[in-house]
Amino acid sequence: MKTIDLHTHTLFSDGELVVSELLRRAEIAGYGIIGITDHADSSNLDFIVPRVARACRTLNQINAIKAVPGIEITYAPVDLIEELVKEARELGAGLVVVHGESPVEPVAPGTNRAGIEARCDILAHPGLISEEEVALAAQRGVALEISGRKGHSFTNGHVASLALKHNAPLVICSDAHSPGDLMTPQFVRMVALGAGLGEEDLKRAVDTSREIAERWEGL
Repeated sequence: MKTIDLHTHTLFSDGELVVSELLRRAEIAGYGIIGITDHADSSNLDFIVPRVARACRTLNQINAIKAVPGIEITYAPVDLIEELVKEARELGAGLVVVHGESPVEPVAPGTNRAGIEARCDILAHPGLISEEEVALAAQRGVALEISGRKGHSFTNGHVASLALKHNAPLVICSDAHSPGDLMTPQFVRMVALGAGLGEEDLKRAVDTSREIAERWEGL
C-alpha cells in the first residue's frame, strides 16, 4: 500500500527541500500521493499557493508520485482563519490544513474550533481537542490528523479515541520538514496502531486521505 501523506513542508516555509526533491525522496520512501502544505498567514499566502500549484501541475505530468498543492494556515488569529481558508482555495490550493492546538506549541485557544467551522480539509495535530469539537468535525467532514511528528504525536491516542466515538474522519500525516520525517508504509501502520486504531480504521484513514487528495482537479 502506497503512503498518502497530506501534510509536508518545503523551502517555501521551514522545510529543507524544494518541491521536486521532496517528491523524489517521497517516491523512494513508498509514497503514492503527497500534499505540499507550507506554513502561511496573510503575509505569504498569495506568494506560496500559486507557485506550489504550478509546480505540482508540472510535476504531475511527469512523475509517478502525485502532488497536491496545499497550505497550512499557521498561528493566524482565530478571527481570520475562515477568511484565510477561503482565500487559499481561491488562490488554487487543493488542500487546506489548519495548524491545530498542538500540545507542544502555544497556539491560540479557539483555533481548533475556528478551523473546523471554516471547513478546512485537515485540522493538524489538534492536541487535547474537546469532544464537542470532534463531534463538530464529524458533522462538517473535517479530518483530524494523527501525527507522525514528535511532540505533536503526544495526543494521538486522545484524538483517535474521540474520533472513533463520533465517527469523525481521520488522516495519518508526517508533518515532514526534512527527508528523515517521511513515513514508510510500515511506519504509518505503527503510528496508527500506536494511537489505538485497528487495521480497518487505518484503511479508512487512507481512504479519507485519498478522497481529500482527489478533490483537487489537477491530480
